[in-house]
Amino acid sequence: MATAKSAPAKKAAPAKRTANAAFMKPLTPSAALAAVVGAKPLPRTEVVKGLWDYIKKHKLQDAANKRNINADDKLKAVFGKAQVSMFEMAGLIGKHLS
Repeated sequence: MATAKSAPAKKAAPAKRTANAAFMKPLTPSAALAAVVGAKPLPRTEVVKGLWDYIKKHKLQDAANKRNINADDKLKAVFGKAQVSMFEMAGLIGKHLS
């Protein structure tokens, strides 16, 4: 007895995800933050990306614990301390964006 196999049901294509407008709104960095990422208004996502580019370029990630960032003089002005974790970095830069 041959049984006919039904074709697998097609799943609906997932809806395109739209970016949250709050993340894409250009914000003006403070003078201390502008020394690292530039003075022109940038979305918060681009500011974080610029910070990571700076951190990697200057090899500021802690060798023993990669989650920590050792601040140089420019980053100390932004963070307010010599070492921060990457999780608290986003909260600290929020004070420097308007």
